[in-house]
Amino acid sequence: MRLPFLQNVDESTLRRHLITAAAVLLALLLGWALWWHYLRSPWTRDGRIRAEVVNLASEVSGKVIDLKVVDNQPVQKGDVLFVIDPSDYRLALAQAEATLQSRQCDQQIAQANSQRRQLLGVEAISTEEKDTSQSSALVASAAYQAALAARDLAQVNLDRTVIRSPVNGYVTNLTLRIGDYAVPGQTKMTLVDSDSFWVVGYFEETKLPGIHEGDYAHVKLMGWGPEIAGHVESISHAIADTNSDANSEGLANVSPIFTWVRLAQRIPVRIHIDQVPDPVRIAAGQTCTIVLSPPKK
Repeated sequence: MRLPFLQNVDESTLRRHLITAAAVLLALLLGWALWWHYLRSPWTRDGRIRAEVVNLASEVSGKVIDLKVVDNQPVQKGDVLFVIDPSDYRLALAQAEATLQSRQCDQQIAQANSQRRQLLGVEAISTEEKDTSQSSALVASAAYQAALAARDLAQVNLDRTVIRSPVNGYVTNLTLRIGDYAVPGQTKMTLVDSDSFWVVGYFEETKLPGIHEGDYAHVKLMGWGPEIAGHVESISHAIADTNSDANSEGLANVSPIFTWVRLAQRIPVRIHIDQVPDPVRIAAGQTCTIVLSPPKK
């Protein structure tokens, strides 16, 4: 049965109109679903690969006489990276050992004298002399302990002329050269800790309700096809607020401009890397797209 306003429309025309209407309705539904997904689903293009960076500095001063690595070389924990001239520290150790032997002899003589005097009677030696000899033995013992500590310190300083890698990682931005002078506390080499890589995603605050610790993370690096698998490890609890900066008078420096467009702030989310596919090579600073989904039960 046809409706009155369709009495004069043939079947083929009616079919075309219905197909067109259905296609338009489907397109509207798909468009609405994509828009809702874009606005609400937890995903971001603003992701970065991060890693711990170790800045190596020597603990003793001296000229670099040997360099064991090259730029971008992988190293293992304990590998020798560079060597500082040990000549002065060997001499200091030899001097400290000689001083230690001298203090040890002084200690033995003072202890022997004290023990011998303690055995004498009051008719042969006074109590004051006994106390003096005992005090001399204690002073000699303290001097020996000080010399022992100085010897150990000299040995430590000699060992510090060989700088080893504290982590598994990669040498990066190597500028150190043989002949450079190392100063304690001054960075001479930088390592990227290969065991510390993670991903940080900056998600709009409107998407935080859909993000939970343990959510599965699909990480897609620019330039690489395979995805990195990960999961949400933690969500940051603070970001900087420029309005909280005080002026010279200690007053809040609030921006006088606030347009009708209100932009969502971005909150850092830390993502643990579970698996990196074989062909993918990651480096700190790479950008990526991150899509989160609930964990499989």
